[in-house]
Amino acid sequence: VAMSQWAGLLSTAAKVNLLVLLVSVVFSWSSLSNRVPEFALTKIEESNIKDDSGNEPVTEDDADPEDLEVFYPTHQWQTLRPGQAVPAGSHVRLNLQTGEREAKLPDSENGKSDTREGSSKRLGKVDVDANSFTSQELKEALAKMKESEKAERKAQEEMRKKFRPIEQLKEEFEKLNMKMETDYEIMVKLISKFNSSTSTLDEKVAALYDLEYYVHQVDNAKDFLSMGGLRLLIEGLNSTEAPLKEHAAFVLGAALSSNPKVQIEAIEGGVLQKLLVILATEQPLAVRKKALFALSSMLRHFPYAQQQFLKLGGLQVLRSLFRQKGMETLHVRVVTLLYDLIMEKMLLEDSQHGEQTKEKIQQYRQVRLVPQVVEQDWCTLVPNLLAMPEHDTREKVLKLVGVLMAFCREHYRGDPALGTTLGLLRSEYEELADEEQREGDKDGYFRELLGSINTIIQEL
Repeated sequence: VAMSQWAGLLSTAAKVNLLVLLVSVVFSWSSLSNRVPEFALTKIEESNIKDDSGNEPVTEDDADPEDLEVFYPTHQWQTLRPGQAVPAGSHVRLNLQTGEREAKLPDSENGKSDTREGSSKRLGKVDVDANSFTSQELKEALAKMKESEKAERKAQEEMRKKFRPIEQLKEEFEKLNMKMETDYEIMVKLISKFNSSTSTLDEKVAALYDLEYYVHQVDNAKDFLSMGGLRLLIEGLNSTEAPLKEHAAFVLGAALSSNPKVQIEAIEGGVLQKLLVILATEQPLAVRKKALFALSSMLRHFPYAQQQFLKLGGLQVLRSLFRQKGMETLHVRVVTLLYDLIMEKMLLEDSQHGEQTKEKIQQYRQVRLVPQVVEQDWCTLVPNLLAMPEHDTREKVLKLVGVLMAFCREHYRGDPALGTTLGLLRSEYEELADEEQREGDKDGYFRELLGSINTIIQEL
């Protein structure tokens, strides 16, 4: 009986203790719940977290790329939607009260986030607004980038088609350098071509035509002399073929222009006589034109050649051109040559006298050009050219008449035809000058010609 009573007491005590324990647990849970209402389990994001149904949550790799939406964490807990990608290093928890996943930025030791600071250093300023870009906008931006890349590649292809590669250009330049020839070498080939017995007339003329281009340069003209070029040109002047005479005189005139060394060797080689013979004999107009060009190049700024020209009867040869028909185009060239030679001497005498100038003036004093012009009746011949209709011819003639005024004044005054011609020209050029002025050109070409005419009339 005693044992049974003791067992009953123990059973009753155990029941009381168990009841007290349950009350304590309930009380503790209630107290903790009142103090921390947001109680939840917190854990760094792991891949084995399961949702309420026991399935793995949708990860970034499993989600459809088109449905994937990036989650932008802040320092506050935010609810994650299914399939939303979470940046690496974010804190993720499962809210036991709501059953939803939440995430936020990790806290540093000083209570502030260092993730954004580190990422901003790497990526610059980051827009954390979840509504900044939608999935459609990102796809459109990607498509535009692809289109831009395609357009750039297409532009590069077009550029490659227009321009050759640098390697090809280098090869071509190397080939050009290998084939590059100096002017000296070219002139040697042209002279050889001209002297070749197998060359045709056209080939020889072509060689002379090309030589004229090169001998314009002073150094080339000197090299041309050292190659025996002067002898070649003299042979051309002696040729019975008119084209050879014409082009030989053409090359000679180009080589003589402003080149004293060539002028000296030419006059010593008898070129002056050859040119005067061509002008004095019956030759085609083209041949005489080039011969006169060569003669003018030889005489200009070369007083010794001018002196020899007068001794050889050069003025009479030029005057004979005015008596021949078909030579009208040469008249203005002759007038221009005489004007240049007279002015050349006058300007030198008016310049400052240095040692070289004095020596040259002494040489020019031996050239009695103007006295021979007056003796050979150029005072009558020149004014007659004013009847020609070309304004350029009249201009050249008026200049020569003005220069000869001091020597031909008495003859001009006794020539009634000259006075009549000057009066008609003044009336014509007054109208042309007025028309120029009405058009806004106060100092035009015709005004200048009118001034020359008025000056001659006043001096007469």
